[in-house]
Amino acid sequence: MRRRASLVLLALAVFCAAMAPTLRWYAFPRLAKIPPNQYQETVLEAKPATLLNYSTLRAEKVDRITIIQTLKGNVEESRRIERDAGRDVVVWDALAYVTGPDGKMVSKVPERYIFDAHTQDPVHATGESVDGDPVRREGIEFKWPFLTEKRDYQYFDAQTRTSAPIHYKGTRTFRGTEVYYFEQTVPWTKVPMPKTMPVKGITPKLLADSGLTRWYTTKRMFWVEPVTGAPVNGEEIHKEELRNAEALMGRDTLTVFEGHVKMREDYVESIGEMVSSNRLMVLMLVSYLPWSLTLLALLLLALALWLEARSRRPAAEPAAAPVTPPV
Repeated sequence: MRRRASLVLLALAVFCAAMAPTLRWYAFPRLAKIPPNQYQETVLEAKPATLLNYSTLRAEKVDRITIIQTLKGNVEESRRIERDAGRDVVVWDALAYVTGPDGKMVSKVPERYIFDAHTQDPVHATGESVDGDPVRREGIEFKWPFLTEKRDYQYFDAQTRTSAPIHYKGTRTFRGTEVYYFEQTVPWTKVPMPKTMPVKGITPKLLADSGLTRWYTTKRMFWVEPVTGAPVNGEEIHKEELRNAEALMGRDTLTVFEGHVKMREDYVESIGEMVSSNRLMVLMLVSYLPWSLTLLALLLLALALWLEARSRRPAAEPAAAPVTPPV
């Protein structure tokens, strides 16, 4: 019985030892993925801000600018692209919708972002665009990969349609959670006019024909939870200008928008709750279960060897019968 029990324990130890790396290196890449139908909305605000009044053509101080960022998974497009890509693909139809203090639209810029569901690497396919213009992304946007590393990443900027390094600036604690802080500064760059303008009758072509050019600079900051790769907070110090406006507006440079954009408090809290639940699921696959199975395998192996050693001990010799003296 002892030898049979030791064989069973040895088999269980081998099974646990095999499952530990299987969960980490086989199951994790196949199970930790962004769902193709995900929908997420984030509201950011700049309080106060400077905004161009198109009716007076003057930059004015306003109490608040609101930016509504939505990410909507396009399941049909992801399935279409997956047939050619041969891997799980997520298609996000994103929209950055900016409103002024009166709630009226200031600008809106749609995007289509196509990426690998697990690695977050960009997938180049028909439809990849920013504001209707085809683009070819390099690097990440919106989200970092699972198990984010302490290094710089290429980050895509939708305004300039280019990628540049976003720098790892250290590990910090954000509301009780250890996060990696990343920072990127985009220098003054000439960027395209948005296709949708806030005033009817004003088109990008009309502005371009007048000689106006649009310039942009920003300093973006992200606090990223490294296990899930999800930003738990984001800010931008953002500024846009119209240049070569002397003939049309009486001055060469005119501020279109300037402000320190921050994530609204209620969205910081809701994103933090969502990240906490997803973090536990990822840790189960990459740490908790593999290490638990490894320790269990060692324990079962030790128990099996102990039982086997006990079963092989020589049995004690029976006591000799007493010798009967001769009569």
